Amino acid sequence: MSAMLQNMELIVQRSLPTLDVESLECCEAKEALFRSKDGFMLYLTDGAPPPLGRERLVPLSLRQALLWLNENQLSEAGSFWA
Repeated sequence: MSAMLQNMELIVQRSLPTLDVESLECCEAKEALFRSKDGFMLYLTDGAPPPLGRERLVPLSLRQALLWLNENQLSEAGSFWA
């Protein structure tokens, strides 16, 4: 796994304003799309303070990466959290 992470290239990252559901504090969720020779990886973090914060790595196909890149940030952003 670490060899795969070393060969990844950051394509784009974005921040999304959000609320922490437990504390009701404003947070900034982060999403970043990476590319490697094996495909695409989406990194997600909800922006909540540790230890409550959640992070995910989601492998994406080329089609899914294109869909993520073309999401309308106001209405569709964060769709890969589901």
